[in-house]
Amino acid sequence: MIMLFLALVSWGASAQHDHSGMGNSGSSHSNMAPKMKEEPRVIPSIKVKHSLAVTSILDNYLALKDALVDDNAKKAASSGKMLFDALGKFDLSGQEASKQKELKEILDDAKENAEHISENGDKIDHQREHFELLGGDLKDLIVITGSDRTLYQLFCSMYNNNKGGKWLSASDKIKNPFRGKNMEKCGRVLVEISVK
Repeated sequence: MIMLFLALVSWGASAQHDHSGMGNSGSSHSNMAPKMKEEPRVIPSIKVKHSLAVTSILDNYLALKDALVDDNAKKAASSGKMLFDALGKFDLSGQEASKQKELKEILDDAKENAEHISENGDKIDHQREHFELLGGDLKDLIVITGSDRTLYQLFCSMYNNNKGGKWLSASDKIKNPFRGKNMEKCGRVLVEISVK
């Protein structure tokens, strides 16, 4: 019993010592950062076929993302309108018959989200809500139809009251469309979507 008591006291003292060392600002955090960067993180990859079917859609989606990164709601509205138009021009007849119903549902959802973004040039928070939904729509679209470029699905855990939000980017460098200039670097790569 005494040995157990001494072990607990000893453990408590060392835990308290470790905790107090973590509280020091400056050196302890800077010493920890390089160790975290050295650990390699394997990023899952999804392979999709090469296709030009969504080129215009992706171009406009990425322009919309950049506008939100820059906190530019008016430019985001304009890009949202161009994206809406590009989604409307997508040729379903060029896709497998068995996938056309699912693709139509994805396109309808994406058009609704793009329309909300285009009509709310003075409400960037509302635009960002629909942009988060749009990222899921476009990922689903690309998995079925393919892509003309490698894309990355990124995730910021601090968006939407810490529920998080995902978006697509042509780069694995973090430029957060949900937090804009406020927290541009918040995020990490979830998945690489590469062309076969």
